Formats: sequence, structure tokens, C-alpha cells
Amino acid sequence: MNTRFTTLLFLLTWPLLGHAQPVVIVTDADIGPGDQVTWTSDTIYVLDGFVFVEEGATLTIEPGTIIKGKPGTGENASALIIARGARIYAQGTPDRPIIFTAEADPLDGSFDASIRGQWGGLILLGRARTNLANGEANIEGIPSTETRARYGCVPNNTTPTTVDDCDDNDNSGVLRYVSIRHGGSNIGADNEINGLTLGAVGRGTTIEYVEVFANEDDGFEFFGGTVNTRYLVAAFCGDDAFDYDEGFRGKGQFWFAIMSPDIGNRAGEHDGGRDPEDGQPFAIPLIYNATYIGAGASSGNADNDAFVFRDNAGGKYFNSIFTEFGNIGIEVEDVANVNVDSRQRLEQGDLVLANNIWWGFGAGNNLADFAPQDFVQQHLQANHNFVEDPMLRSISRTPDGGLDPRPRPGSPALTRPRASYPENDVFFTPVAYIGAFGPDSLWIKGWTKLAQLGILTGLTPHTRTRPTAITLLPGYPNPFRFRTTLTLVLHQTQHVRLVVYDLLGREVARLVEGVRPYGTYRLTFDGTHLAAGTYLVRLETESGVQVRTLTRLP
Repeated sequence: MNTRFTTLLFLLTWPLLGHAQPVVIVTDADIGPGDQVTWTSDTIYVLDGFVFVEEGATLTIEPGTIIKGKPGTGENASALIIARGARIYAQGTPDRPIIFTAEADPLDGSFDASIRGQWGGLILLGRARTNLANGEANIEGIPSTETRARYGCVPNNTTPTTVDDCDDNDNSGVLRYVSIRHGGSNIGADNEINGLTLGAVGRGTTIEYVEVFANEDDGFEFFGGTVNTRYLVAAFCGDDAFDYDEGFRGKGQFWFAIMSPDIGNRAGEHDGGRDPEDGQPFAIPLIYNATYIGAGASSGNADNDAFVFRDNAGGKYFNSIFTEFGNIGIEVEDVANVNVDSRQRLEQGDLVLANNIWWGFGAGNNLADFAPQDFVQQHLQANHNFVEDPMLRSISRTPDGGLDPRPRPGSPALTRPRASYPENDVFFTPVAYIGAFGPDSLWIKGWTKLAQLGILTGLTPHTRTRPTAITLLPGYPNPFRFRTTLTLVLHQTQHVRLVVYDLLGREVARLVEGVRPYGTYRLTFDGTHLAAGTYLVRLETESGVQVRTLTRLP
């Protein structure tokens, strides 16, 4: 494989599962056009900056592999980007998921749901159609000069383009049993990366059993395209759980969202066209069996709505549960004297909400409270929506074993009439319940961060065996101008000596000296008195020695 090993004064290793694994630093130069690259579970891969899997290349990731992203923003942000014409095959298993997380995450459960924006995210780009005026664009936040960041296509080859044809059946590969954690750093133009960004991804791509946990921005965002997805989890994200726009027309089943009580916007932010708003194809995804749990009816989060439909967006939700939101349930854009809005999509049958259960809104549980627009109330009443407690077993957002989103016996999710599934459509799995979970179906068990933290009922928090090694993580930010933070992870009580030297071997700062107990330490290094240049951070313990470099900017 083309990926190179990076060494500097020492062979960098990472303690995991009781033994040290080699770490490969991956840069943008490591996967070129046409390359066939495999990442294996016996190695940890650290993304350093934007890493493109270029056109014609294939990246295969073995079950159980861990990929970490370095911290940074703007041009220093880290993300894995699957370009048009490239493919990723990341196929984990229920007991060996593939994990994308921050470089500083020790994977011992100490990174909780409050830690967001520590690296970028995962981006897939395809050649399916969008409703953009030009048919294609650069994914948000990446400059237009970076042609590898293009997604979409120019329909019918009406203008010169490097893309041969639009292909709604485009195949970007497979994501299965993948957990994406603690991402969402700002990549430029005030755009944070979504946990999983899907730009014009086609229905030939397989995406199922994917979790986004504690992302700074949205969990999932679909920019046009036709990709079909199922068994998705958006947990404790800083903005929206599920966002689509630009003519997204995929199918979805078994989507689950749970939102943090202190931050977050909507479970579903659904837009139609961006440039222009009446561009076609319209955004009309078809979604069955979602369960969206908001920030809590008593959270006081006035931004926490279940849905907004705007910019001429459509979309169809059937057999789903929407509960525990701090404000209202739904708002549908209604622009006076304008025929290009989401109300038009509703009135023409492109926006449908049927056979769903609504309950637990900060604005109130009367229909007029959580759906304040008259025409929306009429639609919900005419399409077999039910305003009643779905009787989920338990809702919790903390590691107390209290989350179980399955319906209890006697729940209306088990007894209320359900919408029929599309006839002869092999994508959808007909089930005898409303929502993402049945009485005996807890598909988030085992492979998710929710399970690792012990948030799920009846599951013991999963912690990895404490190795005897140590970890000194890179400074953040690095390079730095004034101050930077170093993270030290000790897996047993021991004597620690952490010293900063200049390149002549002179000690310039002693950060730690003495016995320290097991735990994670975040240490601030103030370099304002130092000259610009490179410095070495040396960690000495009973377990060994590690060295890091720091760069002080002028």
C-alpha cells in the first residue's frame, strides 16, 4: 500500500487493548488516482489534513480498524474525502465496528457527549443529480480551486465538464457498522464538517449501521443525490441530526436521533433548492420508521424543533415517532405571494407526514401548540397522525443505563394503524411497529458509542483493558502563537516527568514532575516568552519515553 510511516526521533505507538499498535500518519499525498489501499485493524491511522481518496482509487478498511483525525481548523482541518469516481469499502461488524474519532480520544470512554469539534469528518462525493443551477459544486467549506471536492454533475452534458454523465445509480462504496465520533471542526467560511457528508451520492452506494456521535455540526447531511440509507444514529450533535437539501431523493428506514439538552437545533432540517429554490429535481426523500428524541420538553431549548421544511423542500415520513422536543414539532415554510415554498410541496403531495406519533413538546401537546400553522394541522389530521405518549421504555442521555427507545407493551407504536410499505420495493423491510425499534429490536446495541458509554439500558459500559503504556498526544493547536494544550493519558499510577526542550537540548519548561495517578491530564503550555521555532516535549515514565514536537509561530 502507498501509505507511508512517519517517524520523528521515535517510533510512535498507540496503546490499545493492552498492547501497542503502530500508528500511520496519513496525508493527502498517500492515496493517488487509481491506487488500491487497505487499512488494517492492527494499525491506527491518523489523518493529517484533508486526505482525498482520488478518482479511480479504492480504500478498503478492515473490521475493527480505528481512524483518528488530527485537530485543526480551516486549511489545517483533518477529514477523509472520497472524491467522485473513488470508492470506500468500510465494512465493520457488530462486534468489530470501524471507528473514526479524534486523535486525542483514548477510546476508554472518557470522551463523553460534550466533546465535539475535535477533528473534521467523513465526506463522500458522487455523480448523482442535484438541483443546483450548474448541476455541480464544491462541497461546502472547500475552495472552488480544489477540483477534487466537486460533487454532482452537469445534466445531459449541456456544457463542458470533466464529468461524463449524471448517474443516479453512482456507487461510492460501502459503509457498514461505522461509528464517527467527536468531529465537526470548522473547515472554512464558517462551515463545520458534518459527521457524515453525502454530496450527490448515488443509490449504488450502501450505507447502513452508521453512527455519528457528538459532532459539532449536523449528524448527517445529504446534498442532493439518491443514496438509500438505513440504521442511522445521530446522537448529541451540536446542530441538526438529519439535514437534506439540493434535491435529495433517497430512501431511508430506521433512522434514530437523540439530542443533547444543552445544545442542538432540529432533528430534521429539510431544505429543497439553494440555487435556485425552485430547481428540479425536488427534494422528496421517502423515510419510514424514524424515532427522533429531542432535547427534552422541559429543556428550555427554544431552537429545538422536530422539523422545519423550507426552500421548496418536500419529503415523506411514515410510521415514525417524534418526541421530547424543547419547542414545536413542525414548521413548513409559507411565503406570502410566492408559489415556491414548502407549503406548495405539501399541497401537491410532495410533503407527506402520515401514521406518525407526536408527543412531548415544550410548546404543548395540543395539535395547535406543536403544529401552529392551520394548513399543517389539517394535513396531520387527514393523514392518521396520533398525538399521544409513544410509551418508550426509557429516555436518558447520561451513562446510567437508562436509554431504551423500544416501545413498552401496550404502546400505541404497537397498536396504531401503520402506513403500507411501497409495493415491490426491496429496500424497505416491512415491520409491525411505528418507530425505529420494535419490542425485540435494539439494533444500536454493541457497535455504537451509545453502547460503549453504557447509556443503553441493561448494558455494562464497555471499557478497554487498561494497558501499562502511556500516551502523550500532540499539542493543540500546533503550530501555536501563544499557548497550546498537551494531553497526557496515564493507564496506571506512576512517576511522570514532562519537560519541554529547545533544539539545543536546553530545558525551557517543566510541566510535570512527580507521581501521578491513572487518568487523563490536559496541560497548558505557555510559550509567549519563547522565540519562534521548534521545541521538543519529552515524557519520561516507568513505562517508557515519548517525544513530541511543538512549533511556536512568530
